[in-house]
Amino acid sequence: MIKKKLFILVLFLSISLWSQDQNKLYKDTLEQLNCMLKDSCQLSFKKAVISVENAYYNNRLDTIGFNFEINRLSSFTKSMVDHIKLKYQGRDSLKVKKYAALFSVVIDTIPIADKDGVMYEYIPYTYDFEDIWGLKNWDFMFVSKLLETGKGNCHSLPYLYKILAEEIGADAHLAIAPNHIYVKHQNEIDGWYNTELTSGIFPNDAWLMASGYIHLDAITNKMYMEALTDKQSVSMCIIDLAQGYNKIFPDNNGEFVMRACQIALQYYPHYINGRILQAETKKKIFEKEVKKDFDVFTKEVSEDDYLRLQFLEIQHEYVSIHESGYRRMPEKMYLDWLTSLKKERKKYENKKITNPEKSN
Repeated sequence: MIKKKLFILVLFLSISLWSQDQNKLYKDTLEQLNCMLKDSCQLSFKKAVISVENAYYNNRLDTIGFNFEINRLSSFTKSMVDHIKLKYQGRDSLKVKKYAALFSVVIDTIPIADKDGVMYEYIPYTYDFEDIWGLKNWDFMFVSKLLETGKGNCHSLPYLYKILAEEIGADAHLAIAPNHIYVKHQNEIDGWYNTELTSGIFPNDAWLMASGYIHLDAITNKMYMEALTDKQSVSMCIIDLAQGYNKIFPDNNGEFVMRACQIALQYYPHYINGRILQAETKKKIFEKEVKKDFDVFTKEVSEDDYLRLQFLEIQHEYVSIHESGYRRMPEKMYLDWLTSLKKERKKYENKKITNPEKSN
């Protein structure tokens, strides 16, 4: 009996220490990302993504394998650049070649000949329709999962694209739509255009508006359809970090998440996921304080000056989010919206974009 109790005690202490270690890892990761945003450390989107996913896996992410696969893909992308022929005739044609190569590596099936002349096919990444927002398995949002399985979603696919762009010296701007991330590029002839990786085409803005969930106020307030800076993209990683923290520590006191939101929103104040997470965390803290002091929400709560001010602040934040144009798209409608891009390709494809011809 004593041995059994001792075993349980040792197990409990081990779990507690493991939890403390991961908590520290999350805090260290947040400071690393904050260091990038403050220009005290070199800003690298790849390093930001790796550090966020590694924190979730408690320092057990196969970073060597991750980097090996990124190096392999970036080398392949560079080799594609040399063989792509363009219809595009702008002075920035090399930049556009890089965009075309990136798009092909993520989206296209590519015939390749080895050194002996044997042909085989490079198989691209595909969309994973299982748990598309990571509600059951948060790591379904991860680039490491995409690299391992060949399947990803509107979070991991554009993240991988941006990482590869960084690796080959090309610029790629993430952009936000309701519950969705895509890529924006710019060239001197076509101007800004959209690159959609979940369906593999270049949709016009009309497709984004067709969802019915992009309110005009949301565009005016820069919530959606803006080409994001590198710092704003790292800010998105910080919110990913905070969301992962909530998954690992569901009963946390909100302190870490609030700091993460504060940092992210300092550099990307319009980021809707950050604003919602901040409001939800304030609500969670408020509800815990009410339960501790009053057990349930009663009239006495509204008579407490501190809690009343907290409640009004939370209420104001939710109203502000709604007034900024945010509308949450239901999952079924989101999937129908994505599918419409393939079904109505001719209607929504940006016909201005001069796509590359076949490579040599």
